[in-house]
Amino acid sequence: MTTITPPKDGLPGPSGELRPRDRILGTARDLFHKHGFRGVGVDAIAEAAGTNKMTLYRHFGSKDDLIVECLHRFATEADEIWARFEDEHPGNPLAQLHDWVRMGAECAIADSRGCDMVNAAIELTEDGHPARRVIEDFKTAQRDRLVRLCRAAGATQPELLADTLWLLLEGARVSRQSVGAEGPSARFIRMGEAIIAAFLTRQPATA
Repeated sequence: MTTITPPKDGLPGPSGELRPRDRILGTARDLFHKHGFRGVGVDAIAEAAGTNKMTLYRHFGSKDDLIVECLHRFATEADEIWARFEDEHPGNPLAQLHDWVRMGAECAIADSRGCDMVNAAIELTEDGHPARRVIEDFKTAQRDRLVRLCRAAGATQPELLADTLWLLLEGARVSRQSVGAEGPSARFIRMGEAIIAAFLTRQPATA
């Protein structure tokens, strides 16, 4: 999944302010999300974080290293969202699946910038770029996790349901960026729940 506005990461230091590494990382995530990975340089990140390039490079060896760390943090937040589904609906995979749809709608409609992982995949196209592996691993893991949830929820064709929901969400994000929040993405929940219902012809698995 995706966050709406990437927060500044990390724990505060003794003075209550974020440590330099966390301040740089949080600032970079915010700027990358708003302006793109290619549209922001290390000078702008350092200035916005209230530091300098020397400090930035001391914590992150290169801009690519910083991008990779930002994407890792994004993946960690996605894991936390999945954990929340399980905490709020223990032993109820169908309820968790409906929560996935509602969260997908929130991410797709409320955030006009789309998914950071997808944006990175579009911008960072060079073979061998370190971010490519992070993106591929993340998207594959998320898709596999959705397949398992669809299977536990009772779908007769869990992989097909998961892929249908996955592509629906990816398309909703693009639609939100191209035609706005009142376009087809506004009906994401209704479409997602209708698709789930069409695939549920047996009882969900029990925990």
